[in-house]
Amino acid sequence: MRILLVEDEKNVAAFIKKGLEEEYYGVDAVESGTEGFEAAMSNEYDIMIFDIMLPGMNGIELCRRLREKVVRTPILMLTAMDSVGSKVEGLESGADDYLTKPFAFSELLARIRALLRRRADAVNELVLDDLRIDLLARRVFRGEKEVALTQKEFSLLEYLLRNKGRVLSRTQIIENVWGYNFDTSTNIVDVHIRFLREKIDVGFDKKLIQTVRGAGYVLKAGNAN
Repeated sequence: MRILLVEDEKNVAAFIKKGLEEEYYGVDAVESGTEGFEAAMSNEYDIMIFDIMLPGMNGIELCRRLREKVVRTPILMLTAMDSVGSKVEGLESGADDYLTKPFAFSELLARIRALLRRRADAVNELVLDDLRIDLLARRVFRGEKEVALTQKEFSLLEYLLRNKGRVLSRTQIIENVWGYNFDTSTNIVDVHIRFLREKIDVGFDKKLIQTVRGAGYVLKAGNAN
């Protein structure tokens, strides 16, 4: 699952990003409301987290503008202001939940999971053939076997499975798994695809991760060897 974090306090942003990535979430982090608006309009996210006090456009205005654009992604607001008025203003701007700084990371994680569960269009499990991802528990199974993946391997497999049957270029994969500002000239996608194949396909008759020469990769039900 992919999260947009808009937070201008570098230490706070680094703390949240690191913690969420350790929980196998993909995180795009930007520092201003303007950057947040551009990212939210250009990419699909499962959750968005906004600080209220932001340069360029504050979190409340950012939330309001996105709702006007009919962006329905759940929004969690962060603020150091612990007043009823500021909470009401945030919620009335279209936010779904509110968390006051300082907070325990475990509470942030619980609120994110609660928002994901409440989504009307929430998908908590992805399946292709005998491959299954439990998105809430962050677990992967191939047949009856549980497969242990690193954070990036999990994010890569999730992206491939969400787009099963669709050929994805290396640039698309990098932008959606590593972040839209990542260096697209690197061979990091090929390296991680190789690692993923060793865990997902090796030892199984059906090979699910397939290479489309000159185009990229696709995850689709394979034929038994």
